[in-house]
Amino acid sequence: MRLSQIKLAGFKSFVDPSVISLPGQLVGIVGPNGCGKSNVIDALRWVLGESRASALRGESMQDVIFNGSGNRKAVSRASVELVFDNSLGKVGGQWASYAEISIKRVLQRDGDSNYYINNQAVRRKDITDIFLGTGVGARAYAIIEQGMISRIIEAKPEELRVFLEEAAGVSKYRDRRRETELRLADTRVNLSRVADILHELDQQLVHLTEQAEVAKTYRELETRRETTQRLLWLVNKQEAEARRVRFAQQLEKNRNELEAEIAKLRETESHLESARSEHFALSDALHAKQGELYASNAEVARLEQQIAFVTEQRNRLAQQIQNGERQIAQQQTQLKGLHTLQTHWQGQQQDAGTRVAVCEQRANTEAQDLPQAEEAARLAQEKHNAVQRELLLMQQQVQLAETQRGHIQSNVQQLDSRRSRLMLERDNLPPADMPALELAQQQHAAAQLEYEQQQQLLGELQTQLPLADSARRDARNAAQELERQLAQTEARLHALQQLQAQLDNDQDLKAWLVAHDLEGAARLWQSLRTEAGWEDALEAVLRERVNALALPQLEQAQAWRDAPPPAKLAVYAADGGQRAAVPVPNGWVPLLNHAHSQDARVQLVLADWLAQVYAVPDLEAALRQRGELAAGAWLVTPQGHLVGAHSVLFHAPDSQVHGILARQREIEALQQEAEQRRNALSQGKTVLEQAEAGYRDLDARLIALRNNGTDLQQRQHQLQLQILKLTQAHERSRERGAQIQQELDELAQRFAEAEKQQDEIAAGIGEARSRAAAQQVECDQVRLQANAQEAALRTVRERAQHAQRELQEARF
Repeated sequence: MRLSQIKLAGFKSFVDPSVISLPGQLVGIVGPNGCGKSNVIDALRWVLGESRASALRGESMQDVIFNGSGNRKAVSRASVELVFDNSLGKVGGQWASYAEISIKRVLQRDGDSNYYINNQAVRRKDITDIFLGTGVGARAYAIIEQGMISRIIEAKPEELRVFLEEAAGVSKYRDRRRETELRLADTRVNLSRVADILHELDQQLVHLTEQAEVAKTYRELETRRETTQRLLWLVNKQEAEARRVRFAQQLEKNRNELEAEIAKLRETESHLESARSEHFALSDALHAKQGELYASNAEVARLEQQIAFVTEQRNRLAQQIQNGERQIAQQQTQLKGLHTLQTHWQGQQQDAGTRVAVCEQRANTEAQDLPQAEEAARLAQEKHNAVQRELLLMQQQVQLAETQRGHIQSNVQQLDSRRSRLMLERDNLPPADMPALELAQQQHAAAQLEYEQQQQLLGELQTQLPLADSARRDARNAAQELERQLAQTEARLHALQQLQAQLDNDQDLKAWLVAHDLEGAARLWQSLRTEAGWEDALEAVLRERVNALALPQLEQAQAWRDAPPPAKLAVYAADGGQRAAVPVPNGWVPLLNHAHSQDARVQLVLADWLAQVYAVPDLEAALRQRGELAAGAWLVTPQGHLVGAHSVLFHAPDSQVHGILARQREIEALQQEAEQRRNALSQGKTVLEQAEAGYRDLDARLIALRNNGTDLQQRQHQLQLQILKLTQAHERSRERGAQIQQELDELAQRFAEAEKQQDEIAAGIGEARSRAAAQQVECDQVRLQANAQEAALRTVRERAQHAQRELQEARF
C-alpha cells in the first residue's frame, strides 16, 4: 500500500483546497521557511489520529484550523485526506477489496472531529487498526521529525521496544491481545458483579423514582425560576432603560439650564456693565439733584424766615389788639366813672368851654399830624421789610451757593478719590513682561524646530527599523537554519557513532577485552577507506575481520590459549615482512584498488586478506570470468556477491558489521560537514549579533527619540500656555490701562467742569456777599429810619392822646 495523494483544506496554512501528489517512492518538498513544509508532516500525523496539540505545535486542537490573516478571513473547518494505492491488496480486513483507500479527518471549530474511510464515517480506532504493524501512525517511527532520531537513540529499552515491535509487526497482535484481555477481564468483572449490580439497581430504582419526582419538581421550579428571573431581568432592563432615558432627559435639561445660566451670566455681566455706566450717570444726576435739593433747602429757609417775620408781625398786631381791647375796657370803666362825674363836670362844662375850644383846636392839630406820622412810619416799616427780604434772599443765595460749592467740593473729593484709586490701580497693573514673552516665543520656535528635526529623524529611523528587523529575522532564520542543519548533522553523526560503538554488544566479549587491556585497541574499520559503492564487497570478503583489533605482535595471542575470546574475534598485526605481490591477470581489477589506508601496517594486512580477490561490475561479468580464476581466487561484485571457480556466495546484510564501512565514511564526511556548519554557524551568529546590536541600537534611538518627542511636546504645550498667559495678561493689562486712562480723561474733564463751577460759584458767592453786605448796611439804615419814624409816631400819638385827654378833661 503506497501513499499517492495528500488533500488538504483549511489546515493551518493550507486555507484553499490543495492536492499534493506523490508519484514515486522518493518525493521531496522544498520551499522557503514558513511556506508550510512542516505543516504537511503535521497533517499526516493529524489525519492518522494524533490527539496531542503539542505534537502538532499548537496549544489546542483548534489551532490546526486556519485562523485568518490580514487578507483572508478565518475558516470554520479543517480537513486532510490521504489517498493510498491498494492495487496489490495488502490491506486486510473489510477494506482489502478496494484498489484505493481514502483516509480522511474533518475538524469543526466547535471541536467536533470526524474520521472517514472511503467517505464512510468510522472511529479513530478503525484507522489505527489499519496501520497497526506497518510503522505508520500518529506516533509510529515511519514519520521522523526533527529530534526524533536523538530521542530514539537516547530512549530507554522499554521505549525502544515499542518501535521494534512496530517494525516487526508484533504491535498489531499485541494491541489486539491487550484489547481482548481487557475485554475478558472486564467481562469477568462484570459477570462477578452482575448480581450485585442487579441488587444495587433494585435498591437504586426506588431512590431513582423518588429522585425523578424530585428532579421533575426541581425542573418545574427551575423553569419557573428561570421564567421569573427572565421577567425580573426584563423589568430591570425596562427600568434601567427608563432611568437611562430619564437621566438623559435630566442631563439634557441640566445642559440647557447650564447654557441658560451661562447666557444669564453673560446677560448679567452685560447688565452689570450697563448698570456701572448708569451708576456713573445716576451719580452725576444725584449730584445735580443734590444741588437742586440744596437750592430747595435755601428756598425753604427763606420762606421759613419770611413766615417767622409774618408770624412776628402777626403777634405784634395781636399784642396791639389786646392793648386796644384793654384800653377799651379801661375807657369803658372810665366811661362809667365819667357818667358819675358827668354831673360834676357838667357844672364845670361851662367853665371849661373856653378851655375845650382851645383843646379841640390843639387836638385837631395833633390829629392832623398823626396820619402823616403813621404813614411815614408805615412807609419806613415797609421799606425796612423790603430791604430785609432782599437781604434774606441774598443770604439764601449765598447759602445756596455755599451748599453748591460744598457739594461740588464733595464731588471733587469723590472724583479725586476715584482718580487716586484709578491711578493706584494703573500703577499696580502688572507690566507687560515682553522679554519673557519674546524668550518664550523664541524657546517655542526652537522647540518646534527641534521637534520637527526629531520627527524627521524618527521617520528615517522608523524606515530603517523594518529593514533592520528584516535583516535580524533573516540572520536569525539563517542562524536557526544553520543550527538545525548542524543539529541534524550532529544527530546523524552521533547516531552513526553510537551504531559504530554498538558493534561489540557482547557483554562477555567486552569483559574479556577489558581483562586483557584491549578495550581501547584500534579497529580495522577506523583506518580503512573505501571507494563509494564497494563497501558491501569489502564487508562480504572481510566479514568479521572488518572489526579486527590491531595488536603490536601477533604472538600476543598465544597467551589466550587457556582463555580464548568468548565470541568471534579477529586480530591483526603487521609485524611480518611484505610478501611478494600475486600477479594480476590482464584487465582484472584487484579489490585492493578500491580500499586503502593511511596506516602502512593496515595496508599490508589488506594486501594479504584481499589477495586474489578481484572486483567485477556485476554478477554477469563475474560468471563469464570465473573460468579464468586461479585456485583460491574470487570475483566480487559491488553488491558483495562472491563468485568462485565452482561456486557463488550471495551476500546478505545479516552480519553485525554490515554497513560499518559506509557508516565510517559517512561519519568522516559528517564530521567535516559538522565542522563546516559550525564555522558557518559561528559566522551566522556573528552576523546575527551584529544585526541584533543594530536593531537594538535603532530601537533604543527610536525610544529615546519618542521620549524626547513627548518631552518636547509637553515643553511646547507648556511654552504655548506660558505665551498664552503672558499675551492674555498683556492684553488685559493694556485693555484695563486703556479703560483707566479713559476714565481718568473723563475725570479730568469733570475736574475741569467742577473747577469751573467752583470758580463761578466762588465769584457768585463773593458778589452775593458784597451785595449782602451793602444790603445789610442799607437794611441797618432803613431799620434806624424805621425806628426813628416809629419813635416819632409814638411821640405824635402820645401828644395826640395827651391832647385828647386834655380835650376830654376840658370837656369833662
